Amino acid sequence: MKTLLILRHAKSSWKDDGLADQDRPLNSRGERDARRIGKLLLEQGLIPDLIISSIAERARKTAKMVSKGCGNARKIQSTSDFYLAPAGVYIEVLSGLPIDYSQVMVVGHNPGMEELVGRLTRKPETMPTAALAHVSLPIELWHMLDGATEGKLVHLWRPRGLL
Repeated sequence: MKTLLILRHAKSSWKDDGLADQDRPLNSRGERDARRIGKLLLEQGLIPDLIISSIAERARKTAKMVSKGCGNARKIQSTSDFYLAPAGVYIEVLSGLPIDYSQVMVVGHNPGMEELVGRLTRKPETMPTAALAHVSLPIELWHMLDGATEGKLVHLWRPRGLL
């Protein structure tokens, strides 16, 4: 079994309308929510072996803050593949991972995050900013993951439900 944590980036700032979309930072609510998600991961024992993030500033910052909040994931990497990507791109990247990663988190954008959760669990879910889905995958090796893989939605946390 593999564990996939699907996290939509936290709330971003629209203060500087001159910034390119990829360069938008988190706002204060986004920073608070990212810290909460990190703490939640620590409490749940879901510390990722690897976090793969979109290259967008808001996603990278979310990944870093979540990692710090959960006691630091083993590794964080960013990829341009995840910037505004559909579910199939996430599945393709994940299916190329080595065997030694058991718990992996992806940090990206909607509608891709909602599409990924729905595709892997067959349950459509809304993913507001900083929403986290915990999906259990019935695979032993990442290369076994494909669009037909049916995982189980173990839990879905939304920031408003966290204390």
